[in-house]
Amino acid sequence: MSSTPLPAAVRDRVRFDADGLVPAIAQDVATGEVLMMAWMNDAALATTLSTRQGTYWSRSRGELWRKGASSGHTQQVVGVALDCDGDTVLLRVEQTGPACHTGTTSCFTDRAVDLDALETADAAEAARTGEEGRIDGDA
Repeated sequence: MSSTPLPAAVRDRVRFDADGLVPAIAQDVATGEVLMMAWMNDAALATTLSTRQGTYWSRSRGELWRKGASSGHTQQVVGVALDCDGDTVLLRVEQTGPACHTGTTSCFTDRAVDLDALETADAAEAARTGEEGRIDGDA
C-alpha cells in the first residue's frame, strides 16, 4: 500500500476518533445509492486520495485493505468530501461489481427496517404488558 502522507488540507479538517479512525461512506456516483460504510485511518485515507481506489482499515485484521483486491469488485474514487464536523468521509465511487461481501449491490440491499411493523409490534407489546398509555413515573 502507499506510504503517502495525508495532505495537510485534509489532515487539518478530518477528525479521527480516539482509535485514530473515521467512518467512511461509499456512495455510487451515478445513482447516489449508499453502497457501504467502512473505517479509515490516516494511512487508508492518504492511500485512497493518492491511488483513487477505495482503501480502508480492517479493525478485525488490523491492516489496510483495498476494496476489490481479492474479489475484483473495486471502487474507483471520483470525489471525496468531509462532513461539516470533519468526522465522516464521503467517497463518491464508480463501483465495479457488488459492493457488499455478501454479493449484493449495497451493504444495505434488502436490509431496511420496517418502521410500521416496529410501531405495530411495540403497540402489541404495550397492550400485552399493560404499558399502553402509561406515563413515566406512573405507579
